[in-house]
Amino acid sequence: MSYLYAMSPRPPTNLVPGTTTFRLDDIPLPMVHATHRIIRDCNSEFSSLFGYERAELVDQSFSRLYPKIADFIRTGYMWGTHLSGGKTYYDERIMMSRDGRTFWCSVNGKSRHASDPFADALYCFEPMNRPVSQTMAVITDRQRQILTLIAQGKTSEEIARELGLSRRTIETHRLRLCRIAAVRNSFELVAWFLSQEGSRET
Repeated sequence: MSYLYAMSPRPPTNLVPGTTTFRLDDIPLPMVHATHRIIRDCNSEFSSLFGYERAELVDQSFSRLYPKIADFIRTGYMWGTHLSGGKTYYDERIMMSRDGRTFWCSVNGKSRHASDPFADALYCFEPMNRPVSQTMAVITDRQRQILTLIAQGKTSEEIARELGLSRRTIETHRLRLCRIAAVRNSFELVAWFLSQEGSRET
């Protein structure tokens, strides 16, 4: 049995025997289909996660779902590098709902176009039980990006390679983050990161 994602409300009539069609609304997780970072289709789980109706998001840029345009640009750079060749990619990021509430999301994505990662891609967004802290507001976008990767268990060398920075730069950011959090090492830094008391990011 094979499966086919159908963009149109009606399933195609020229299916190969044994093929089952489905729409995003058939999937019980927040799912979205996008071309060049423009939302082309999403299910109700995705739209309700951000406080919108589906029709309000279709043909809109993902940028409206980020707290800052810099977050949208930075994420695009990172995903553009790692989604190439039809690969899957995962990260954790802060998103923003319609009412301005910020929240952590884990995002899995897969490009359906080997040579152009954003030409045609599917993404799954899942909210995380991790509060957004006021303390996080004093951390720069780059430091927050590095902190997220540290929390995923990645080494300085892996982070440097992923972000196109030197290992020394990553270590410098790591040291500054430890000072901000008033902790002694990366283990305590991750624990601090995961245990922040929630409040709306400003």
